[in-house]
Amino acid sequence: MKAGTGPAADAAVLPRGAGARTAGAVRGFAERAWLVALVAVLWELVTRAVDETYFPPPTTILASLHELWFAGPASHLFLTGKALDDFSASLTHLFAGWAAAGAAGVVLGAAIGRSQTLSDLLNPVLEFLRAVPPPTLVPFFIMVFQLGATMQIVTIAFGVVWPVLLNASDGVRAVDPLHLDTARVFGVGPLRRLVTVILPAAAPKIFAGLRVALSFALILMVLSELFGSTAGIGSELIGAQRSFELPRMWAGIVMLGILGFLFNTVFQLLERRLLAWHAGARRLQN
Repeated sequence: MKAGTGPAADAAVLPRGAGARTAGAVRGFAERAWLVALVAVLWELVTRAVDETYFPPPTTILASLHELWFAGPASHLFLTGKALDDFSASLTHLFAGWAAAGAAGVVLGAAIGRSQTLSDLLNPVLEFLRAVPPPTLVPFFIMVFQLGATMQIVTIAFGVVWPVLLNASDGVRAVDPLHLDTARVFGVGPLRRLVTVILPAAAPKIFAGLRVALSFALILMVLSELFGSTAGIGSELIGAQRSFELPRMWAGIVMLGILGFLFNTVFQLLERRLLAWHAGARRLQN
């Protein structure tokens, strides 16, 4: 056996490969984060020079953010009692509404994409409902469902179902007919064909719709919490605005930005992992 080969050498290569990937990830993050750091420094300098009440410096905002939500004990991951209440309420409503919209959008979108008759029948109604801004329906949802979790979840679900539905119908409609004909030749039934051929082929567009819907869900989560809610980030934000506690208000805004960034990053990682087969297939085709 030649020197430098064999199991021992292979084992030595693996950590170096993992280290290279980690170093590459850190380097990529640094390349993207420098602009954020620069903006934060400029923001700090300008706000301290101007000394405007409505625009506190980032250090003041971060101090308020820490005091509100991250000054708890280590046993609770440094989360305060208010953080547990606000985050649990907000995130439960957000993900419940997003999941309901995702399920309804995929089912209805797949049905519309597969049936031209159903598409022609439902398209006028769907186009009308899609054109109605979700905030204008909040008073209606309050009357029907009363103030509470149900109203907030319905508001989120109604507002974010459209990107999923439209992308699912377009993705299903764009499935290669050759794949469907091949499945029929091999005796694959309609339901199995839907699960094993149609939905996987439409998955990239469905995931794109879910990603857009998640961003909208964060916005509608805040909007739904502005009306009579006693817990949640939106409730904290409007309470701080009414009491003129501007650092707390800005802390809520920054927290929403952080959550939006985290949601998008995690969703991208999951999408990349779950659709790795699709990227591989495209590379083979090219």
